[in-house]
Amino acid sequence: MEVEEIDAITERGRRLGASVLLPAREGPAGWSSVLRSSVGGEIALWQPEQPREGNGMTESTLLEAAVAGNESAYVELVEGHRRALHAHCYRMLGSVHDAEDAVQETLLRAWRGLSSFQGRSSLRSWLYTIATNVCLRAIERRPGRVLPIGYGPPADPHEPLGEPLVESTWIEPYPDERLGLDGGPAGPEARYEQRESIELAFVAALQHLPARQRAVLILRDVLGFSGAEVAAALETTPASVYSTLQRAHQTVEQRIPEVSQQATLRSLGDEGLRAIVDSYVRAWERNDVDAIAAMLTESATIAMPPTATWYRGRCAVAAGLGVLALSGRMTWRLTPTRANGQLAVVASSRDRGGTFVPNHVAVLTLRGSLIDEINFFLTTSHYRGPGADESGSGAPAFAP
Repeated sequence: MEVEEIDAITERGRRLGASVLLPAREGPAGWSSVLRSSVGGEIALWQPEQPREGNGMTESTLLEAAVAGNESAYVELVEGHRRALHAHCYRMLGSVHDAEDAVQETLLRAWRGLSSFQGRSSLRSWLYTIATNVCLRAIERRPGRVLPIGYGPPADPHEPLGEPLVESTWIEPYPDERLGLDGGPAGPEARYEQRESIELAFVAALQHLPARQRAVLILRDVLGFSGAEVAAALETTPASVYSTLQRAHQTVEQRIPEVSQQATLRSLGDEGLRAIVDSYVRAWERNDVDAIAAMLTESATIAMPPTATWYRGRCAVAAGLGVLALSGRMTWRLTPTRANGQLAVVASSRDRGGTFVPNHVAVLTLRGSLIDEINFFLTTSHYRGPGADESGSGAPAFAP
């Protein structure tokens, strides 16, 4: 395959994967900063209520002011929950863009319904109830998202890449460092860590669940809500919640690895992780197929959405890379980042004018110190690399 063919496939993928954020909707002053800003304070869900820095207002004081119609108080009130809500919607929907849209709708619905908030539950619980039901309605309207490995059988690396499929087919990578997701559990009853619950394998497993099972598992096991709180959010009974949760556990546990990426990353330590990333970057920038192959497990896979093409086995992955990305006909520059709580790199390739332009985001899944999966997301408007146009779509971007 020639460079022109690779460029053409990448460009078709960009066109199919590109999305235009919805125009600003009706909302209070400061709405765009609530919905679009990628910066903000740490989320402290389990700390005693403290005065907000700079204005001396507690959450309850802000809530009273917001209920009375103070738009600025509302903006400040919900900002501390926005990032966690976005991660919740991403787990439900498998898409950064769809999650952003769901958060936008959630905060708009919350603003419009704030006068009906009676304080019988916490603000956090109320917001998650709204967000979960927004996501459930979205799932009814859209097909489920998958990774290529869950879409069809592995391909022959000596055959041409498949045509890109529509963007809504694929799970999207999640730029966790830019969005500032916390590392630990959301609360004492949560079964999964926050970063563990956005790992690609976990998010892919969630997408195989029926929508209500997905919601129950996330609310109970990821966010740590009680059975009674989950039942109230979904208008069902605690007994039904626990029955649904049991069925969800059976499906998810069959699809996720025994050892999470978070546990693997901790076991390797900073120096071990740095060595893996540095070796990968050097090998890729040298177009060194053998060096990449030496870093893989025997059963390693590589997938390349928005195409459905994926390869299984060290030899097949090496063969595919040798005729595609690492054929020697492309010049690469890689920048380490993090995505889905995992190691990742933003890869840029040099165009005919000598400029490095974003080509893909590679999310690496480790087994021990070796790479077991490479999910190779051809660049769309959802993630930009170093030097990319900052006026792009406005969607969350990967931080170099």
